[in-house]
Amino acid sequence: MERPNFYHYVAIMDYEDDGVHITFPDLPGCVSFGEDEADAVKQAREVLALHLWGIEDDGDVPPVPSTVKNLLHTNKLPENQTYFLVETFMPSIREKMANRVVKKTLTIPAWLNARAESYGINFSQTLQRALKQELNLV
Repeated sequence: MERPNFYHYVAIMDYEDDGVHITFPDLPGCVSFGEDEADAVKQAREVLALHLWGIEDDGDVPPVPSTVKNLLHTNKLPENQTYFLVETFMPSIREKMANRVVKKTLTIPAWLNARAESYGINFSQTLQRALKQELNLV
């Protein structure tokens, strides 16, 4: 199944004394916060991208997004809340998450460790090169 490059989901801005809280009606648990509207929009884009990436990474299909028009007819908001549409571009987040670095613990003989350190060998780079070669990626 081909994944879309863009997703569009409706979010709710909830204006409170401490800032702007963000929720997504179609995505329970996808929440964020901004100090003001501009920050809230930025944070909404980021949390939406990460949330949708998690859904994709789990092998699930994101829910069909509601429209602002439909939500306006079915769910009247209090005066301190408003709907807004959030767009996220997924290829950049997919690439970022695919290239993220993970920490691995390695156990090697003490003599090998001492010898490698005496030569100033970078263990991380050496392991990456060896894994790429072992997996026929180079």
